[in-house]
This record gives sequence, C-alpha cells and structure tokens, in this order.
Amino acid sequence: MAQPPSSHAAPASAEAAEAAFYEALQRGDLDALMRLWSDDDEPVCVHPGGPRLVGVAAIRHGFEQVLADGALQVFPERVVRTVALGCAVHNVLERVQLADADEGQRYALVLATNVYLKGPDGWRLVLHHASPATAHEAAELLAQHERLH
Repeated sequence: MAQPPSSHAAPASAEAAEAAFYEALQRGDLDALMRLWSDDDEPVCVHPGGPRLVGVAAIRHGFEQVLADGALQVFPERVVRTVALGCAVHNVLERVQLADADEGQRYALVLATNVYLKGPDGWRLVLHHASPATAHEAAELLAQHERLH
C-alpha cells in the first residue's frame, strides 16, 4: 500500500515540485505523483473535460484512470509563474503527445494551472486544473511570451 504524501519530504521549491509532477506523469508513476499532493488541505484536480475531484483519494482515482493505459507524455511549454507568501501559481501550456497509428505523432495543447503551497516540509500541489486549449488560445499564449518588454 502506498504511503501518504506527508511521509516523504516535499520538493524544496515550487519549480522542483512542478518538474517532479511532469516527470511522474511521463513515467506513469502514480505513487510519485501522489506524493506531491498536499494532504493537509483539500486539494482539487480537474482533468480536461472532467469533473472537479476534491481530496487525495478522489485525485488518486482520477489519475489511476488517466494512467490506466500507461505513461502520459505531457510536456510543460510556456510557464507563467507568480509566487507570493508561500504560494506559487503556475499557468502552463502543456503539449500532450497523442498516439495515432494513422497520422503518426500528434499533439494536443492543454492550458493548465498548477498551484503549490509551501509547508514546513516543502512545496505541495493543491490544485491542478487543465482545459483543452483552442488553436487561437495557444497561438495567443505563445505570442505573448515572444514579445520583449
């Protein structure tokens, strides 16, 4: 049986927590993924087109379904970070690799918001909310980050 998230030290930064989150998805490692979630608060997860999942048990079940066919090749592309008072909000453009025997490699674009809170043992994930990005939204987001200020 998997140990609860608090039994392992959390990452030392929100950036490290986010890197561990995407690495766990890419490996299909449910236990590593769940160790990143806060168990002190009621964490929330919304998968693209899915219902709101509240609490570690519901989130674990949701990721079990997502990872049922194996690892998820999702790559964070454009990350906009806001950090204040022990809270980090990352808005991410995710590139999700889709397997398609007829068309070869294709990608879906997903807009995600990941929220991390700093606790006594490090940074934990309290929210992952992901929605399909339209082509217009993806182009707009990519264009925003290519401008010089």
